[in-house]
Amino acid sequence: MPHQEDNKKMQWSRSTAIGLAKTICTSCHGHGMRQVRKNTEVPCNCVFRAIFRACYSRFRECVANGSHPSTVSLEFCAAGEGRRVYSRKREEFVADFCLVSQRLLDESEYRIFRYYYLLGADSHLCCRQLQVPRGNLFHHLYRIQEKLGRGFAELEPYALFPLDEYFGGTILREPPRGIFPARKPMAPRDPQERLLPLSA
Repeated sequence: MPHQEDNKKMQWSRSTAIGLAKTICTSCHGHGMRQVRKNTEVPCNCVFRAIFRACYSRFRECVANGSHPSTVSLEFCAAGEGRRVYSRKREEFVADFCLVSQRLLDESEYRIFRYYYLLGADSHLCCRQLQVPRGNLFHHLYRIQEKLGRGFAELEPYALFPLDEYFGGTILREPPRGIFPARKPMAPRDPQERLLPLSA
């Protein structure tokens, strides 16, 4: 049985990465994993960019529906503890997307991220406001997508990706055993013990 901490981490393999890989990628050739050392494979950057695009698409969807409050869901807040909390998944995802991005990016990267992704400025406006050449801007955007895509997938204890687990309230941690104290086992009954009749 895997360790409890391992259940919370993203397990990278070809089976988890191939569905996100770009078929014409020259680094992984559509397999999602690339070899960096002998017998060592890591996820390709095209996988991280796909993860970011999926999360960003859901972020824009949640923002577009911001005028209509999402439904309140009741879910467990920790495995095995039995506590439940009310949550609004759509609003929480928007907040997590912004806060995690700000935490993972440095100051210059976050400025570009804020202008291009959060404020919706096009490349011409970003280049003019940030004083960045157009070619360098897209190199910065690729690195931002790769960094955030990895961060969204490997965030602990609850990652933003996969999206179905985030919005489905999946608890990844293994519930602890023995929440209630075990009762003391009953002693075997003496076969010669005389049972008293029940009173009327």
